[in-house]
Amino acid sequence: MTRLGDLGHRLYSGDVSYDFIGRRKIWYAAALTLIAISFLALILRGGFNLGIEFRGGASFQFPANGHSVSEARDAARSAGVQDAIVTTVGRDIRVQTEPLSEAQVGVVSKALATRIGVSENQLNPSTVGAAWGSQITNKAVRGLVAFLVLVIFYISYRFEPRMAVAGIVALLHDLIITAGIYAVTGFEVTPATVIALLTILGYSLYDTVVVFDKVQENTKGLAGGSRMTYSQAANRAVNQTLARSINTSVIALLPVAGLLFVGAGLLHASTLKDLSLALFVGLGAGAYSSIFLATPLLADLKEREPQYRALASRVAARERTGRVTGGGAVATGRAGKAGSVAPRQRSATAVLDSPGGDSSGGVTGNRDGGGVDPAEAPGGGVHPAGGDDAAADDAQDAVGAGGASSGTTPGSGGGSRPARRSQPQRRGKGGRPGRPSGKRRR
Repeated sequence: MTRLGDLGHRLYSGDVSYDFIGRRKIWYAAALTLIAISFLALILRGGFNLGIEFRGGASFQFPANGHSVSEARDAARSAGVQDAIVTTVGRDIRVQTEPLSEAQVGVVSKALATRIGVSENQLNPSTVGAAWGSQITNKAVRGLVAFLVLVIFYISYRFEPRMAVAGIVALLHDLIITAGIYAVTGFEVTPATVIALLTILGYSLYDTVVVFDKVQENTKGLAGGSRMTYSQAANRAVNQTLARSINTSVIALLPVAGLLFVGAGLLHASTLKDLSLALFVGLGAGAYSSIFLATPLLADLKEREPQYRALASRVAARERTGRVTGGGAVATGRAGKAGSVAPRQRSATAVLDSPGGDSSGGVTGNRDGGGVDPAEAPGGGVHPAGGDDAAADDAQDAVGAGGASSGTTPGSGGGSRPARRSQPQRRGKGGRPGRPSGKRRR
């Protein structure tokens, strides 16, 4: 948990960043592929496997009493029902048929009671007309349209129309992917499925609005500068909200996964399967679309505006200028370093190789060693005109390292300077050296 929290902090601060917007073509390709598979499955299967509530028919549910689904199907066929849908609901068996008359319902009930060994009172027969199923469908469609209209109005008012367009596209993506899963697997579509679809619409929009709010915060006043493009600011917003999106998605998916895998899978509760499957697929698709589809699509729409096209040009020009300036600074620094070091190396070499550069302390060029003492020279050992002080200082270091005790360095103006100035010694009585300072010894 500490590592995850640290990663979330680094994502928010910008220390770690993933280029979601820059790879948007990959996300678009993945979304289009899933949408194509969903439509292809619907075409090949001839639509959804609608439940009895939508297509109408009769339903019989009774205790299994140790009998199998195939035995219940054979019993229904013996009563003249050929296309019965037989499933298990917990410890019960449910038989669904096409719409039947009251006489046909009695015949099927008697056949099931005889073959399975239950009383007709335990069959709990119920009939649903096709008209009622069509009313359910029409109301669901009207509710979906009203929901989308309200969402477009709210996002356009709260944020901007382009964000509303990107959010609706991501929402339709989630619906199509969920519908495609039902078409591929052949799961039955019931009113519980419709309820789950309306639920995932709200969750998908919630996650998308959270990301859009951060995008709006990061792009406020962005067009007037040249720090980053709209896509870069949007990508930063996605990284800053990534940890929150993952946490909310995982927390929402855990109980839904319990309903799907435990309730429907282990306990064979078919009603839970109808609800939990749509929720599980829709929540996962909503978390994906808010990060990988809605925000990249928004960046594409905004980058087409003139102000953000101009911003992108300024940012690109600034980056080019920075690269050129950075390269020139590096070259200048290298040249300056070479220019400052080379004279020092030449001066040191001149001292070491000069004939007068011995340990006698003479001036360069005086081969007899009878050099002038800097302390006694006129002017107090003033440097000759045109002498290179820095070169001489470095040359003295080089000479000292080579074992010369008081060599001199030639100046650039043809003169010479002492390698190291020596303080004049005070003369005592009789020309003997005196103590430079301190009290006189008694």
